Amino acid sequence: MNKHSLDIWLGRLAASPADLPFYRSLLDDEERARAQRIRIPQRQDYYAETHARLRLLLGKTVNAAPARLRFTRNTHGKPFLIDFPDIAFNLSHTADRIVIAVGRRCRLGIDIETCKPRANLRALADKCFGAEEMAYWQSLPETERLAAFYYFWTRKEAFVKAVGQGISLGLRDCVIDPANPTGMLHVPASCGASGDWSLHDLDIGGSVLGAVAVDGPIAAMTIRTL
Repeated sequence: MNKHSLDIWLGRLAASPADLPFYRSLLDDEERARAQRIRIPQRQDYYAETHARLRLLLGKTVNAAPARLRFTRNTHGKPFLIDFPDIAFNLSHTADRIVIAVGRRCRLGIDIETCKPRANLRALADKCFGAEEMAYWQSLPETERLAAFYYFWTRKEAFVKAVGQGISLGLRDCVIDPANPTGMLHVPASCGASGDWSLHDLDIGGSVLGAVAVDGPIAAMTIRTL
């Protein structure tokens, strides 16, 4: 099995009104249409910035003009580069934080979330945790459950994004090993063997937690600043 070297890029969304026309100029027609469908102006701006910064980063990676990169999507909406199919990438953002993962010849997913209290935390855990995860989570002291929930959640989200199906895959069927949180305990049959997958937590700071998932061992992972 191939060992993967990953680049993880961390940054903040901080586009000024003067920056946004440039960011929007890098987007293709489909991306502009998606941005226009977002009703909240700040989130529309965030969409333009995140996807433009992804294009800028991928353009440097493949030595191509960012605006000329051509994307296609699988049936569940995961994007790929048409002309550089060996490049794997994924992005996530929460509040004003953005993270982008880049690798080669792998299935790759990343997710970050702001760790904030939820009144329905137990109900969410019931909905998305497998039996082994739930037993472990309930065994924790109350003070540790919030952070543990988000660690499990981001690992699961990173995994389903790497597979390319999103939460339609069934979060309860994608089970993290509580005794070894860098690996999967159970995965749907369509995803291969559970032992083929590697997870890595990201502690970004400022109550933001995250994880990256890849279909193979991680040989090296470099954290960079956008």
